Amino acid sequence: MTTLASAPDRPVRVNAVLDPQLSRWLWLVKWILVIPHYVVLFFLWIAFTLVSVVALFGILFTERYPRTLFDFNLGVLRWSWRVAYYSYGALGTDRYPPFSLGEEPDYPARLDIAYPERLSRGLVLVKWWLLAIPHYIVIGFFLGGYHFGWWDGGLVAVLAVIAGVTLAFTEKYPRSLFDLILGLNRWVLRVAAYAGLMTDVYPPFRLDMGGSEPHEPQDQA
Repeated sequence: MTTLASAPDRPVRVNAVLDPQLSRWLWLVKWILVIPHYVVLFFLWIAFTLVSVVALFGILFTERYPRTLFDFNLGVLRWSWRVAYYSYGALGTDRYPPFSLGEEPDYPARLDIAYPERLSRGLVLVKWWLLAIPHYIVIGFFLGGYHFGWWDGGLVAVLAVIAGVTLAFTEKYPRSLFDLILGLNRWVLRVAAYAGLMTDVYPPFRLDMGGSEPHEPQDQA
Protein backbone atom coordinates (compact mmCIF):
# COMPACT_ATOMS: atom_id res chain seq x y z
CA MET A 1 0.00 0.00 0.00
CA THR A 2 1.32 3.44 -0.88
CA THR A 3 2.10 5.70 2.05
CA LEU A 4 1.86 9.46 2.07
CA ALA A 5 5.64 9.63 2.22
CA SER A 6 5.86 7.95 -1.17
CA ALA A 7 2.60 9.22 -2.71
CA PRO A 8 3.55 11.04 -5.93
CA ASP A 9 1.20 13.94 -5.21
CA ARG A 10 2.40 14.45 -1.61
CA PRO A 11 6.16 14.19 -1.48
CA VAL A 12 6.58 16.62 1.44
CA ARG A 13 5.29 15.69 4.90
CA VAL A 14 5.36 18.15 7.80
CA ASN A 15 4.17 16.99 11.21
CA ALA A 16 4.46 18.45 14.69
CA VAL A 17 3.22 17.75 18.21
CA LEU A 18 2.38 20.61 20.55
CA ASP A 19 4.03 20.20 23.96
CA PRO A 20 1.35 19.78 26.63
CA GLN A 21 3.40 21.63 29.25
CA LEU A 22 5.04 24.74 27.85
CA SER A 23 6.89 27.25 30.02
CA ARG A 24 5.01 30.50 30.41
CA TRP A 25 8.12 32.66 30.06
CA LEU A 26 10.87 30.69 28.29
CA TRP A 27 9.69 31.98 24.92
CA LEU A 28 10.94 35.44 25.89
CA VAL A 29 14.59 34.32 25.79
CA LYS A 30 14.53 31.71 23.04
CA TRP A 31 15.96 34.25 20.62
CA ILE A 32 19.14 34.12 22.71
CA LEU A 33 19.12 30.36 23.16
CA VAL A 34 18.99 29.65 19.43
CA ILE A 35 21.91 31.90 18.50
CA PRO A 36 24.31 28.91 18.27
CA HIS A 37 21.89 27.29 15.82
CA TYR A 38 21.65 30.47 13.76
CA VAL A 39 25.44 30.58 13.44
CA VAL A 40 25.59 26.99 12.21
CA LEU A 41 22.57 27.39 9.94
CA PHE A 42 24.11 30.44 8.31
CA PHE A 43 26.88 28.24 6.91
CA LEU A 44 24.55 25.30 6.27
CA TRP A 45 22.32 27.45 4.06
CA ILE A 46 25.33 28.59 2.07
CA ALA A 47 26.14 24.91 1.60
CA PHE A 48 22.48 24.21 0.74
CA THR A 49 22.66 26.74 -2.09
CA LEU A 50 25.91 25.34 -3.47
CA VAL A 51 24.64 21.78 -3.23
CA SER A 52 21.47 22.78 -5.07
CA VAL A 53 23.56 24.16 -7.94
CA VAL A 54 25.53 20.92 -8.16
CA ALA A 55 22.27 18.95 -8.01
CA LEU A 56 20.86 21.05 -10.86
CA PHE A 57 23.60 19.82 -13.17
CA GLY A 58 23.16 16.29 -11.87
CA ILE A 59 19.48 16.42 -12.79
CA LEU A 60 20.24 17.92 -16.21
CA PHE A 61 22.61 15.10 -17.10
CA THR A 62 21.06 12.11 -15.31
CA GLU A 63 17.46 13.11 -14.38
CA ARG A 64 18.38 12.20 -10.82
CA TYR A 65 19.11 14.25 -7.71
CA PRO A 66 22.31 12.66 -6.31
CA ARG A 67 21.14 10.85 -3.19
CA THR A 68 23.90 12.06 -0.88
CA LEU A 69 23.24 15.66 -1.89
CA PHE A 70 19.49 15.16 -1.46
CA ASP A 71 19.99 13.78 2.04
CA PHE A 72 22.22 16.70 2.99
CA ASN A 73 19.73 19.34 1.83
CA LEU A 74 16.89 17.47 3.48
CA GLY A 75 18.95 17.56 6.67
CA VAL A 76 19.34 21.33 6.41
CA LEU A 77 15.59 21.74 6.00
CA ARG A 78 14.93 19.41 8.95
CA TRP A 79 17.38 21.29 11.15
CA SER A 80 15.86 24.65 10.15
CA TRP A 81 12.33 23.38 10.80
CA ARG A 82 13.23 22.10 14.28
CA VAL A 83 14.85 25.42 15.20
CA ALA A 84 11.88 27.36 13.81
CA TYR A 85 9.42 25.16 15.71
CA TYR A 86 11.32 25.69 18.98
CA SER A 87 11.66 29.42 18.43
CA TYR A 88 9.53 32.02 16.71
CA GLY A 89 8.36 29.89 13.81
CA ALA A 90 5.87 28.25 16.19
CA LEU A 91 7.03 28.20 19.86
CA GLY A 92 5.50 24.74 19.90
CA THR A 93 8.05 23.00 22.13
CA ASP A 94 10.52 23.73 24.91
CA ARG A 95 12.74 20.81 23.92
CA TYR A 96 15.99 22.31 22.69
CA PRO A 97 16.60 21.28 19.06
CA PRO A 98 19.51 18.91 18.44
CA PHE A 99 22.50 19.95 16.36
CA SER A 100 21.75 17.33 13.77
CA LEU A 101 21.09 16.84 10.08
CA GLY A 102 19.42 13.51 10.83
CA GLU A 103 15.77 12.58 11.00
CA GLU A 104 15.45 12.76 14.84
CA PRO A 105 12.08 10.93 14.99
CA ASP A 106 11.64 11.63 18.71
CA TYR A 107 11.68 15.41 18.25
CA PRO A 108 8.18 16.94 18.14
CA ALA A 109 8.76 18.69 14.78
CA ARG A 110 9.35 16.37 11.84
CA LEU A 111 9.89 16.74 8.11
CA ASP A 112 10.19 14.12 5.41
CA ILE A 113 10.56 14.51 1.65
CA ALA A 114 10.19 11.45 -0.56
CA TYR A 115 13.27 10.86 -2.69
CA PRO A 116 12.35 11.23 -6.39
CA GLU A 117 13.59 8.46 -8.66
CA ARG A 118 13.40 10.77 -11.68
CA LEU A 119 13.20 14.54 -12.11
CA SER A 120 12.38 16.60 -15.21
CA ARG A 121 15.35 18.14 -17.01
CA GLY A 122 13.13 20.93 -18.34
CA LEU A 123 11.54 21.87 -15.02
CA VAL A 124 14.83 22.06 -13.20
CA LEU A 125 15.76 25.08 -15.32
CA VAL A 126 12.67 27.13 -14.48
CA LYS A 127 11.03 25.96 -11.27
CA TRP A 128 13.07 27.91 -8.72
CA TRP A 129 13.27 31.28 -10.47
CA LEU A 130 10.04 31.32 -12.54
CA LEU A 131 7.38 28.78 -11.59
CA ALA A 132 7.75 29.34 -7.86
CA ILE A 133 7.35 33.14 -8.09
CA PRO A 134 3.61 33.13 -7.18
CA HIS A 135 4.44 31.15 -4.06
CA TYR A 136 7.31 33.48 -3.18
CA ILE A 137 4.86 36.37 -3.19
CA VAL A 138 2.44 34.54 -0.90
CA ILE A 139 4.96 33.18 1.58
CA GLY A 140 6.68 36.56 1.67
CA PHE A 141 3.72 37.68 3.78
CA PHE A 142 4.14 34.62 5.98
CA LEU A 143 7.85 35.12 6.63
CA GLY A 144 8.54 38.81 6.25
CA GLY A 145 12.25 38.08 5.73
CA TYR A 146 14.68 35.26 5.23
CA HIS A 147 17.40 34.85 7.83
CA PHE A 148 19.50 31.68 7.97
CA GLY A 149 16.86 29.96 5.90
CA TRP A 150 13.92 30.89 8.09
CA TRP A 151 11.65 33.41 9.78
CA ASP A 152 12.14 37.07 10.59
CA GLY A 153 9.17 39.22 11.52
CA GLY A 154 6.42 38.03 9.17
CA LEU A 155 2.93 36.74 9.89
CA VAL A 156 4.22 33.44 11.27
CA ALA A 157 6.43 35.15 13.85
CA VAL A 158 3.64 37.58 14.81
CA LEU A 159 1.19 34.71 15.39
CA ALA A 160 3.82 32.80 17.39
CA VAL A 161 4.40 35.80 19.65
CA ILE A 162 0.64 36.15 20.13
CA ALA A 163 0.60 32.49 21.17
CA GLY A 164 3.48 33.19 23.57
CA VAL A 165 1.69 36.14 25.19
CA THR A 166 -1.48 34.05 25.50
CA LEU A 167 0.56 31.27 27.06
CA ALA A 168 2.08 33.67 29.58
CA PHE A 169 -1.32 34.81 30.84
CA THR A 170 -3.40 31.64 30.50
CA GLU A 171 -0.80 28.81 30.59
CA LYS A 172 -2.39 27.48 27.40
CA TYR A 173 -1.35 27.60 23.76
CA PRO A 174 -4.54 28.17 21.71
CA ARG A 175 -5.04 25.04 19.61
CA SER A 176 -6.67 26.90 16.73
CA LEU A 177 -3.70 29.27 16.57
CA PHE A 178 -1.32 26.32 16.59
CA ASP A 179 -3.20 24.71 13.69
CA LEU A 180 -2.97 27.92 11.66
CA ILE A 181 0.74 28.39 12.36
CA LEU A 182 1.45 24.80 11.32
CA GLY A 183 -0.51 25.30 8.11
CA LEU A 184 1.59 28.34 7.22
CA ASN A 185 4.81 26.48 8.01
CA ARG A 186 3.69 23.51 5.93
CA TRP A 187 3.11 25.78 2.94
CA VAL A 188 6.58 27.31 3.32
CA LEU A 189 8.31 23.93 3.57
CA ARG A 190 6.53 22.60 0.49
CA VAL A 191 7.74 25.62 -1.47
CA ALA A 192 11.27 25.23 -0.07
CA ALA A 193 11.39 21.62 -1.27
CA TYR A 194 10.13 22.58 -4.74
CA ALA A 195 12.45 25.58 -5.13
CA GLY A 196 15.31 23.43 -3.82
CA LEU A 197 14.75 21.10 -6.82
CA MET A 198 13.86 18.20 -4.51
CA THR A 199 10.51 17.47 -6.14
CA ASP A 200 8.66 18.17 -9.38
CA VAL A 201 5.28 18.26 -7.62
CA TYR A 202 4.07 21.86 -7.69
CA PRO A 203 3.09 23.05 -4.20
CA PRO A 204 -0.66 23.51 -3.79
CA PHE A 205 -2.11 26.93 -3.02
CA ARG A 206 -3.73 25.44 0.04
CA LEU A 207 -3.52 25.95 3.79
CA ASP A 208 -3.48 22.45 5.29
CA MET A 209 -3.78 23.32 8.95
CA GLY A 210 -3.04 21.19 12.00
CA GLY A 211 -0.08 19.32 13.39
CA SER A 212 -0.52 16.35 11.06
CA GLU A 213 -0.63 16.06 7.30
CA PRO A 214 -4.14 15.69 5.76
CA HIS A 215 -5.55 12.17 6.08
CA GLU A 216 -3.05 11.27 8.81
CA PRO A 217 -4.14 10.81 12.45
CA GLN A 218 -4.04 14.12 14.29
CA ASP A 219 -1.37 14.40 16.97
CA GLN A 220 -2.85 15.27 20.30
CA ALA A 221 -1.22 17.72 22.67
